[in-house]
Amino acid sequence: MTKLSVNINKIATLRNARGGNVPDLLRVAADIEKFGAQGITIHPRPDERHIRYQDAYDLKSIVSTEYNIEGNPMDDFTKMVLKIKPTQVTLVPDAVDAITSNAGWDTVKHKDYLKEIISEFKRNGIRTSIFVDPTLKMIEGAAETGTDRIELYTEEFADQYSLGNKAAIKPYTECAILANNLNLGINAGHDLSLENIKFFKENIPGLLEVSIGHALISEALYDGLEKVISAYLIKLN
Repeated sequence: MTKLSVNINKIATLRNARGGNVPDLLRVAADIEKFGAQGITIHPRPDERHIRYQDAYDLKSIVSTEYNIEGNPMDDFTKMVLKIKPTQVTLVPDAVDAITSNAGWDTVKHKDYLKEIISEFKRNGIRTSIFVDPTLKMIEGAAETGTDRIELYTEEFADQYSLGNKAAIKPYTECAILANNLNLGINAGHDLSLENIKFFKENIPGLLEVSIGHALISEALYDGLEKVISAYLIKLN
């Protein structure tokens, strides 16, 4: 079975918009696990525009499944991860001002850098994963860094699938086969949704984990609106 790790960045975004503690990020994380998800993912950024660094520390005592922290391994991020020691750290080459992740690592160009930081995390008992584009050269480069897993960047697949182009899965399948042969675990994430997740899973051999945030939270909003509106109408009547 492929594990579902829910990215709760959007919950933090909503909370921060009003400056209070509604919705309660910690309660949401606990409920997500109670509802059956096998992991919680966060992606703190330097400006703390959604997940705050304090959230990362607070969640450590709440998350009872797998705790995955994503981000660019700059000094503050690395120090935080080494203190918290989550189940997994996923390295993402975000620019400081990136709205969302938009590219994987060049694992050839940055091999030595990745190798050094990955070895530090692994010495501290933290499973490592690196965000990569679906190209065979990047998978081969990832294997040379010593990482435990890769996370396939799935935006291109999701965009093409929504247009009816199912052939867009081909490079992902090829990369998954190569990753399996190189003994790399396979994660995936970015724009995966209820619309495309089944097809993706069926075509990615050895898929261990998907991290889904924006689509899942948006889908939950739509699926829950009718129930909440009905509850308000009952109380008002």
